[in-house]
Amino acid sequence: MVGYAFMGAAHSQAWRTVNRVFDLPARATMVAVCGRDGAKVAEAASRLGWAEAVTDWRELLARDDIDVIDICTPGDSHAEIAIAALEAGKHVLCEKPLANTVDEARAMVAAAVKARALGVRSACGFNYRRVPAVSLMRNLVADGRLGAIRHVRAVYLQDWITDPNFPLVWRLQKDKAGSGALGDIGAHIIDLTQFVTGQQITGVTGITETFIKERPLPEASSGLSARAGATTGEVTVDDAAVFVARLSGGGLATYEATRFATGRKNGLKVEINGELGSLVFDLERLNELEYYDATRPTAEQGFSRILVTEGEHPYVSAWWPPGHIIGYEHSFTHEMRDFIEAVATGTDPTPSFEDALQVQLVLDAVEKSDASWVSVLA
Repeated sequence: MVGYAFMGAAHSQAWRTVNRVFDLPARATMVAVCGRDGAKVAEAASRLGWAEAVTDWRELLARDDIDVIDICTPGDSHAEIAIAALEAGKHVLCEKPLANTVDEARAMVAAAVKARALGVRSACGFNYRRVPAVSLMRNLVADGRLGAIRHVRAVYLQDWITDPNFPLVWRLQKDKAGSGALGDIGAHIIDLTQFVTGQQITGVTGITETFIKERPLPEASSGLSARAGATTGEVTVDDAAVFVARLSGGGLATYEATRFATGRKNGLKVEINGELGSLVFDLERLNELEYYDATRPTAEQGFSRILVTEGEHPYVSAWWPPGHIIGYEHSFTHEMRDFIEAVATGTDPTPSFEDALQVQLVLDAVEKSDASWVSVLA
């Protein structure tokens, strides 16, 4: 694994757990983790369960005892690491968004296609696909329970940078992150809604905004606040993005991604409205799915709550008895489960790099779109 911070910790927990929970045709061994700071990566290896720590990811590609490269670094290094790993014959799991630009994503897809012909697999880590309630949502839509999709409504709301003294971390720098809220959390709801509906976004128009243009540099910061007189730097990504879209099936969709929704810590919510009913998923209640069946008699209609903890629900049979809920980290365990099974059986894991490129194309289109404003005159 390359990278060991937030996503590295989540992935490590999943690699540690997956073979203890699921009966799979191959076993994951946590051979080595890579980071630039020798002392910090050594501590991370010990804490997260990796046998070794290295400071150069290229070392991993030359080793015969490593089959998979798991990329958990900022977006500016995804393309270089993934392409080199695929060319070295390593299977690749890469965190989202796939890259910082469409050109980088296309190059990664080309490398993945070439490697696939040689039996080398790749996937992008959109973990929310693996929440059981989301998988059930997709199954119900695929079974025609909603009929034709009319509307998709998706938001992803956070508030962790509302303080103007929050430092200029890498996620606020375009050369490292690619984009701000749009790519960081907007990518999730773009992929999730396309996954659930089985449809692609075909056109968009949107707006982005950076509310705080300057922030204290990290080295001049103390914790999450800056000292008086701290040197500042320019924020080069969006703080919030809002856009509307058309779906390939003819439906309309709205998306909002922001890191300035005060009071919202990780508020992802998706609603799908169809001619025969509706479905609603709320990440803050990730073991539940709301379902409205418009085909029932009028006197019996209303949203029903499905507790997605039954053994026949996706992934759930490996865990606990009905009603015993699971959490955020389980989505990553399910991700590793699907990845291992695909690689071991010689099939292509999903979402593919091509799927992730589609998300990248939407992100790029939103950034390029220029909503036409019409003044409201008294």
